[in-house]
Amino acid sequence: MPADIFRRGTLPFPTSLPGFQRLFPDDAACAGYLERIRWEHGFSCPYCGALGQPFRFANRPHVLRCRACRKDVALTAGTVMERTHTPLSTWFWAAYLVASHTAGMSAVQFQRQLGLSRYETAFQILHKLRAGMVRPDADRIGKPGSHDHVEVDETWIGGTTRGEGYGVHGKTPVIAAIEVRHRQPKEGTKVRRGGRYAGRLRLQVVPDRSAKALCGFVEGAVLPGSMIVTDGWHSYSGLANMGYEHLRATEGGDASVPEEYLPIVHLVFSNLKSWLRGCHHGVSPQHLQAYLNEFTFRFNRRFYPFNAFRSLLGIGGKAAAPTYDALYSREWQHPTASAHG
Repeated sequence: MPADIFRRGTLPFPTSLPGFQRLFPDDAACAGYLERIRWEHGFSCPYCGALGQPFRFANRPHVLRCRACRKDVALTAGTVMERTHTPLSTWFWAAYLVASHTAGMSAVQFQRQLGLSRYETAFQILHKLRAGMVRPDADRIGKPGSHDHVEVDETWIGGTTRGEGYGVHGKTPVIAAIEVRHRQPKEGTKVRRGGRYAGRLRLQVVPDRSAKALCGFVEGAVLPGSMIVTDGWHSYSGLANMGYEHLRATEGGDASVPEEYLPIVHLVFSNLKSWLRGCHHGVSPQHLQAYLNEFTFRFNRRFYPFNAFRSLLGIGGKAAAPTYDALYSREWQHPTASAHG
């Protein structure tokens, strides 16, 4: 299993397009980077444990062969690139484009940027990278015993329905939990939102708005003891019995109350829907969780945009990735960061 890339101060990462071109000019350079991720102090055969320089192949830079046991070791094994026929340089370009484009890009634009001949290849690479954006063992958000709190709310994602009567038809429920932190205002500066700003975000598709679905998500995403603010929906009533400090912002005839107590999560939902419509022109319910994962990945790294490239490679080294057939057969379930996903 590749080592944690976050602990490698010696591993460079590109901060600009010219920097990327200098760092990764060909497949051999990309393979060397993966090798340094996996073995900080030099090659060690995973089969026999032998140390030393392995055999290398000019036509297969992603494969190393142990000089002792003569077994091949694939640098892409255990990563989202496993068993790929796409050149490593294309994968690195793809990771850089995904990490550096703040607003993301559609599969069609992605195909054009990489010069891929088939749309299906671009679609699959994007979904493999989205699978690498999720850490199933991610820390739960929240900070018990502090002045910070977590806003939790749900929304519906999908197109407008007509001719089906009242209610929600053909839309998918999505729940969000976001840390709300507080900063001390500087003297003489205007304070926005009472000094509140957004911390880490978690987004997940849920089957319905039942207590089992909503409280199950909160349990997997938020640390017990944290202060949680929700609206007055009855499914959240059991949070206090689960070890959370729970504040319900009930309308009581005043529609401005939820907006006053849940401004950050409502802003997140607004930005999410604008992103899905503007960049991807809508997504199917089958793949919605993958796009939520991408939005969360970008949001949580918005202050460090160029670090996202290194982060994406590091996370991708511990993630399973879907095949093209699995994406369309519904066999593949997009991962979530919640332990109860």
